[in-house]
Amino acid sequence: MSASLPLLRHFRSLKDPRINRRKLHSLENILVIAVCAVIAGANDFQQVALFGRKRLDWLGRFMDLPNGIPSHHTFERLFARLDPVAFQACFARWMNAWHAKLTGKHYAIDGKAQRGSASPSKRFACLHLVNVWATQANLCLGVVACEEHSNEITAIPRLLELLDLEGALVTIDAAGCQKKIAEKVVQGGGDYLLVVKENQEKLYRDIEALFKRAAESDFAGVPHSYYEKVDLGHGRQERRCYVVIEDPEGLSERANWPELNVAGLCYSERKEGDGELTSHTRYFIGSKRAKARYYGKAFRGHWRVENNLHWQLDVTFREDDSHVRQRQAAANLAVVRRLALNLTKQEETQMSLAKKRFAAALDTDYLEEILDV
Repeated sequence: MSASLPLLRHFRSLKDPRINRRKLHSLENILVIAVCAVIAGANDFQQVALFGRKRLDWLGRFMDLPNGIPSHHTFERLFARLDPVAFQACFARWMNAWHAKLTGKHYAIDGKAQRGSASPSKRFACLHLVNVWATQANLCLGVVACEEHSNEITAIPRLLELLDLEGALVTIDAAGCQKKIAEKVVQGGGDYLLVVKENQEKLYRDIEALFKRAAESDFAGVPHSYYEKVDLGHGRQERRCYVVIEDPEGLSERANWPELNVAGLCYSERKEGDGELTSHTRYFIGSKRAKARYYGKAFRGHWRVENNLHWQLDVTFREDDSHVRQRQAAANLAVVRRLALNLTKQEETQMSLAKKRFAAALDTDYLEEILDV
């Protein structure tokens, strides 16, 4: 199996950090066992090693295991020494090659904390990861760990470097609303949609004033477009209205933002059952000259990353419960989880991810089907 796994060719450039004379298990075998184990329900290194021992005969059909299955200490030591930047780059190369065969280039970038990796008693902050989610393809294309004592602003440019941005729309929440990030997207041949909040106070106030002036004149003489969407279901009612102003005037910093061609507003109302109606207004900027319908769909699509990636990682893959606290080991295991999630999602059997993982643990034939996607 290891020789036939398409994903492994994208990891062959990965440098083994161990001394040759102390290698009892190949890097390739360790990676394959880890991926198989995580697909089949393993959530930590002890469970990875247990899966390997219980499936030794099956694994032996596809790979040479003269020294048996590595111990959980071996898995943990290797993942702790493996270069996470190189591992993340290999993962991104594989996903870009896979995604090139699929349609749609909307990339939603969003951060996620891995809460279980924190240790207050040892003053370890939790690992923070920035993910990129291909919304139409339903795939995680890349992940970068924020440096210790740093934040998403430094991680997002490194993540963008791993992506093919030509013709893509990149959507990022307010944490990534930075001029250098917008510039990097444009230089890569893509367009951006950036949510604007008070962290960019001047820009936020200018956009707020822009829409107030336009509303007072009923948008007379203001080039704009409007899109509205109402969703009903599960006792909940949501209404979202989008207004986009093209070539916005009165933004004092517009010239400092590369290709800032539109300013937008999203007004949302939500009511659950007999509860009170709640509303929220958000602003955004964009580089693509497009109508409110385009930006509305992209704005809404961005939040698929929460349900389709973050929720699945925490609920199905128990990422928040992981207590792997060695930073590099935690970052590398996070890549394996996303790799396993992508493979499992792309297998076409109509089951939830949780059921697919359970089925893969019970049935090695089904596990092979997932691996051959």
